[in-house]
Amino acid sequence: QVQLVESGGGLVQAGGSLRLSCAASGRTFSNYAMGWFRQAPGKEREFVAAISSSGGSTYYADSVKGRFTISRDNAKNTVYLQMNSLKPEDTAVYYCAGRRVGKYSSGSYYLGPYEYDYWGQGTQVTVSS
Repeated sequence: QVQLVESGGGLVQAGGSLRLSCAASGRTFSNYAMGWFRQAPGKEREFVAAISSSGGSTYYADSVKGRFTISRDNAKNTVYLQMNSLKPEDTAVYYCAGRRVGKYSSGSYYLGPYEYDYWGQGTQVTVSS
C-alpha cells in the first residue's frame, strides 16, 4: 500500500503559478503510475494530468495542456504538478492518485479516477480574478 499527502495549494492571482507536491510513503513508489485530479464545488472530479511509473510518459487534459506540467522524482517518492498561467476556472481541490503497475506497464498512464487505487486528502487551489 501507499499513502499520499498533497501540499502546495493556496491562493494565487490569475496568471500566477503554484507547484503542488504529492509525497508517497513506502519503498515502491517507482511501481506506481500517478495522476492529478481536481474537483470544484458542485462538479464531478475531473482528470488533470497523469504520468507513468517510469516518468517517461505523460498526458494532460486539454484544459491544462501547455500550462501545467506533471513530473516525478522516484528517489524522493514525490510527484509534482507545476501550474502556470492559472485561471479562476482552475479553482478546485486537487488530488493526487496512485495505481500500482507491473514492470511491463512502466510506460502506461491512466485517465479515469476509477483506475486508481490510492488517493490523497486533497489540497485547495484558489485563483482570484
